[in-house]
Amino acid sequence: MPDLLVPLYNLPDLAPLPDGVSIRPARPYENHAVEGFVCEHFFDKWVSEVTVALSAQPAKVLIAEEAGRCLGFACYDVTARGFFGPTGVAPKERGRGIGKHLLMHTLHQLRHAGFAYGIIGQAGPVDFYKAACGAIIIPDSEPGFFGGSIA
Repeated sequence: MPDLLVPLYNLPDLAPLPDGVSIRPARPYENHAVEGFVCEHFFDKWVSEVTVALSAQPAKVLIAEEAGRCLGFACYDVTARGFFGPTGVAPKERGRGIGKHLLMHTLHQLRHAGFAYGIIGQAGPVDFYKAACGAIIIPDSEPGFFGGSIA
């Protein structure tokens, strides 16, 4: 999977969220719940990255919630400076646009932090990112920033 480059200076304004859905930074007292959500729905490696994102002050993980339920999450500036991800939406909540909202809110956070470009590492749905935020493939970026893992 290639890495993608996203120009942050051209980001569109944030679109309105679906009724009842909010996106906000995770709060310190929610760490266990966010880590549990990621562990339940995604990958062990992502739990490690979320743990690091939650330990930042302020936290570098956004959550989407509705009626007190976590719908999804997105980390930024954790894997490496300026990186987006990991990110995920609960399987039952997919198809509602939550992932795109999390992506765009997170990219706005990177822009607000002073980055001109964001990087989406080892991007899975490349066509989604191209359409959603104008991402382009970084030539010769496979197998990704770190190349491998010990786990």
